[in-house]
Amino acid sequence: MSEITRLETGARMSQAVVNNGTIYLAGQVGEPGTSVTEQTKAILAQVDDLLARCGSDKTRILSATIWLASMDDFAEMNAVWDGWVAPGHAPARATGESRLATPEYKVEIIIVASVA
Repeated sequence: MSEITRLETGARMSQAVVNNGTIYLAGQVGEPGTSVTEQTKAILAQVDDLLARCGSDKTRILSATIWLASMDDFAEMNAVWDGWVAPGHAPARATGESRLATPEYKVEIIIVASVA
């Protein structure tokens, strides 16, 4: 049986779970009420931090699922994402529109990565 490691575990969820060399991050959100650009920057900084704490980095991301409150924000989010993704290391990715936990959230990103 493989060991399961959890980071920042609460009653409802963990921010990260590591099992069999794979890292699963909970959906990350930015500061409510800020712009799509600011929320995306904050989320990607959180992703960097969580991956580092799990022994990995953004070059090891396998897949990303991105939820936008409005697809009208796709280009604005991508402007930040494109500057953050390591060249040659773009993960498999899906982006969709969904109502998020509160109306103030505009972006949520879910990451699956490999331990370095």
